Amino acid sequence: MKSLFLNLILGLVIFFFLGSAKPTFLPDDSILVINKIKIEITGNSTVGKYNCSNFFTKKDTVYINSIKKNIFNTEIKMSNFDCGNKIMTKDLQGTVKIKQFPNSTVCIKDIRSVGKNYKCNLNFLITNKTIQYKDFILYADDNKIQGSLNLKFSDIELEPPTKMAGLIKVKDEIVINFSLYKN
Repeated sequence: MKSLFLNLILGLVIFFFLGSAKPTFLPDDSILVINKIKIEITGNSTVGKYNCSNFFTKKDTVYINSIKKNIFNTEIKMSNFDCGNKIMTKDLQGTVKIKQFPNSTVCIKDIRSVGKNYKCNLNFLITNKTIQYKDFILYADDNKIQGSLNLKFSDIELEPPTKMAGLIKVKDEIVINFSLYKN
């Protein structure tokens, strides 16, 4: 009698845990696996265009249209940007005050599908200034999703660099392009 009662309780416990378990399968397009990031800062000066970039590995998984881990957050080392020549790289580092603010942060959250692209809320912290975008569009490609920010140095309370007593001036407008490479 005692073993029958014990088997009955054990059976109910197993049924309770296994019987109510429902496998959840997510379609491939609701998961975004990121493995690399490329960030480019482009702009113009009185002597031509410039392009500074930073390419680094960052592995993360984001669930689209979900409350489960629907956020992508990364720090960007400002000292890793390369502008193609040492003088321009040093000017960029001085402009963004890397000794005082060595890292910037990008936070992408509330990512949701919109057709084949995505919408999200984007927070971008550079120096001590945070810029927020609501319903920011990320464009999907075969192996990456990408976005573009049009800013001014003055938006983030920075002065565009000048050289040679003002003969060479960087224009106030900059474009920050970023690509999140998918697995």
